Amino acid sequence: MKAKRILLIVYAVIIASFFCSCSFRAEKPNIVIIFLDDSGWADFPPFAEPAYSTPHVQHLAAEGCCYTNFYVPQAVCSASRSALMTGCYPGRTKVFGAHPPKARGLDTQFATLGEVLQKAGYKTAVYGKWHLGDQPETRPPARGFDESCGLMYSNDMWEFHPENPDYWGQWPLWFWENDSVTIDRITEKEQAQLTTWYTEHAVDFIKRHKEHPFFLYVPHSMPHVPLFVSDKFAGKSGVGLYGDVMMEIDWSVGEIMHALKENGLEDNTLVFFSSDNGPWISYGNHAGVTPFREAKGTSFDGGTRSACFIKYPKKIKGNTTSEAAFCTIDILPTLCSLASAELPDNEIDGFNVWDLIVGSPDAVNPHDYYAFSTGSSFEAVMSGDGHWKLHLPHHYRTLLWPGHDGQAGKYEQKDIEAALFDMRHDPYEQNNVIDQFPEIAAELQEFAAAHQAKFYRE
Repeated sequence: MKAKRILLIVYAVIIASFFCSCSFRAEKPNIVIIFLDDSGWADFPPFAEPAYSTPHVQHLAAEGCCYTNFYVPQAVCSASRSALMTGCYPGRTKVFGAHPPKARGLDTQFATLGEVLQKAGYKTAVYGKWHLGDQPETRPPARGFDESCGLMYSNDMWEFHPENPDYWGQWPLWFWENDSVTIDRITEKEQAQLTTWYTEHAVDFIKRHKEHPFFLYVPHSMPHVPLFVSDKFAGKSGVGLYGDVMMEIDWSVGEIMHALKENGLEDNTLVFFSSDNGPWISYGNHAGVTPFREAKGTSFDGGTRSACFIKYPKKIKGNTTSEAAFCTIDILPTLCSLASAELPDNEIDGFNVWDLIVGSPDAVNPHDYYAFSTGSSFEAVMSGDGHWKLHLPHHYRTLLWPGHDGQAGKYEQKDIEAALFDMRHDPYEQNNVIDQFPEIAAELQEFAAAHQAKFYRE
């Protein structure tokens, strides 16, 4: 009888654990973020009709929602990724521009999305380009990621840099797995495998963690120059190397989506797809496309507005489009709310914008404004609803002529005076209406002054 009682207790514990696990599992959506590097707003349907085929991204768009007014606060690599991972403006974290090798990167006082979700019981992984520091305390294993592989910075920071090989050649381009260097000198052969390797790791991670809530972050190295593609996609687009690269990224999206479906995770997984900034148009036929003014490295919408798709069958209606404005700084607090995770102890700048994302009829953006910068220069503010954008006087680069086949073109510097743009009627920032709407300009200037005082004190 004693043995039977013990057996019954064991069975009861197993059953209770099973139901607790199921309950915990059901309450925690999986989260997948696919983040491209330098992809243009018009690189994918339905935003535009490129000459190459991207059926898997189109399928993702058809099953989710397309967000036409999604922004990053700075159109440069490290600053943009830091904002996504922390929910903070670059002015707060002081992560500006693109960090070189041996840079400490994001200060550890700012929690990452990996850390907050890891604390909430998630398995976490990042496969791709990190670019938030390559020192021991700032690498992915120290910043909330159970598993990781990829490059610590941009794939052009190597000895074959097209403009400054001597400078970048000081450091070998390494491939990391977890906290170890597994390839100590990346060559063209390895560059061609990066998209494949990131994808294979992502699919394997999904299969191994299908019974547990997970956060999977896939920040691709492509289509940042130099462009490389595996043999299976070389020449496949018929329109050049950029098209081949985008088709391989599309394949990667398909592999990840198939893995989710095959493992019964599709309905309970939120998939977020976007880019860190607009295209690097200096590289001509090796760059993406944006219809907006200027591009990467500026505070105009060609740099800061990225195409965005979100799929979450349980909550987001498929085959829809949203014009709601929101920003990468809002992703961390929004996902924390969905995952029942505590917000970081440090102050953040983003807000939970879930009502905007799902299209609630009475949803209102909680921000008075969004701020945009280039490097350490604070340059523009936009009203939280995306209607008005004020540029402060600043220098910016504009393209004189594009390069070709991996060689950079030529920029020149220009100046913009204080300028107000009506983004609903003039999304291309062509007509300065500051004299017609002085009260709106004054309000945005007050927001700008407050932001300047808070984050850019001398």
